Amino acid sequence: MERDDILALIQNDPEAIVTIIQRLEEEVKQLQELCSLQQARIAELERRLNMNSQNSSRPPSTDGFKRPQKERKKTGKRPGGQKGHEGRTIEWCETPDIIQTHRADVCEECGAYLALVPASSVQKRQVHDIPPLQVVVTEHHAETVVCPHCGRIHEGSFPEEVPAYLQYGYNIRALMVYFCIYQLLPYERSAEIFTDIFGCSPVKATLMQSVSACAVNLDGFEEEVKHLLQGAPVLHADETGFRVNGKREWLHTASTDLLTLYGHHPKRGSAAMDAIGVLPAFKGIMVHDCWSPYFGYACEHAVCNAHILRDLKGISENTGQRWSDEMHDLLLEIYAAVDGAPESAVSLTPVEIEEFQRQFDLILESGKAENPSSPLPVQGGRRSRKRRTPAENLIDRCQRYRVEILRFMTDFRVPFTNNLAERDIRMVKVQQKISGTSQLCGGGI
Repeated sequence: MERDDILALIQNDPEAIVTIIQRLEEEVKQLQELCSLQQARIAELERRLNMNSQNSSRPPSTDGFKRPQKERKKTGKRPGGQKGHEGRTIEWCETPDIIQTHRADVCEECGAYLALVPASSVQKRQVHDIPPLQVVVTEHHAETVVCPHCGRIHEGSFPEEVPAYLQYGYNIRALMVYFCIYQLLPYERSAEIFTDIFGCSPVKATLMQSVSACAVNLDGFEEEVKHLLQGAPVLHADETGFRVNGKREWLHTASTDLLTLYGHHPKRGSAAMDAIGVLPAFKGIMVHDCWSPYFGYACEHAVCNAHILRDLKGISENTGQRWSDEMHDLLLEIYAAVDGAPESAVSLTPVEIEEFQRQFDLILESGKAENPSSPLPVQGGRRSRKRRTPAENLIDRCQRYRVEILRFMTDFRVPFTNNLAERDIRMVKVQQKISGTSQLCGGGI
């Protein structure tokens, strides 16, 4: 519509102008709502692109070639052992197994014979080595004896550990399990080690049978590990997806500093945890990543702060909000206070606890101010359900689980993170990655 046409309408038909303006206002409003939705979508896509192992729960393997910046700050110290650090080297053996003497037999000056001349001094050096490794073959004979008086025949019996015509002994089979399970070597490479070092060539089936036999023998041990974990004061729990016979299942772990129990189940949640049998009877403090099914168990809880720190960093990097930086710094400040507390202390002082809790709450209030609730967006003529942002979710989580997040400062038995359980999970993942299999031999100690 040209300017003259608009002026003519104003003079001749003012109501038409009102109608046009109202229609334009409605279109502008719809376009503004559409822009808001698009801006939110763009922000969400940018957030996903910026996600890495340092600001989210994504594994480091997804970081690609662009590695995220490390949290560690430069200290100005040179790499390697620092001044005053006790080194580690081979220890001198006071009772060597073999002594070799080296001396001159003939005088280079006059040719005199020196073999019987006592040494005036002795210099010593030691070489620590292992003898050539070889398999020791033990042949068992079961003799048949006929009594010379009554003629009764007596047949000798073989030991229980010698059931077949040919077999590997307990020691070498234990070493097979050690290589395959603890050292995470694939079966083929484990077989190569035995060939190269010991001169024997066990096949893959023999290695697998040894691992399976070990798992069966650990049944009683596994039950004892479960019993000890159920009575532990602090327990670490975690879970992750992995492949079992080509199908996706879930690996669960429950652990302390000395004990680790692995279990796998088709389900991820409480059905799997109940079937494994540790968490239903546990009454201590469970450290985990704040996944909701863990809170269904009747025990005290502690939340892994490594997850909280990563989420806070992601919000700071993707939205530029201040409260997440402040909370990140506060948690590290509390951790430093705990680390610097006297060895005899079991928690921070009541004054310190109250002050840190006050700061925690103030930061959450500032976070709410930076994330005010907005009206629900309109789609198709009706208001749709508003999707909460990661910042709003984290604020709600920190407020709901403040006691569990800060439990590490009120009870020094509780660590700052759940890294213990995550390291246990990582070892099984490493084995799957390098060998393509996962062998779980019950509990571990």
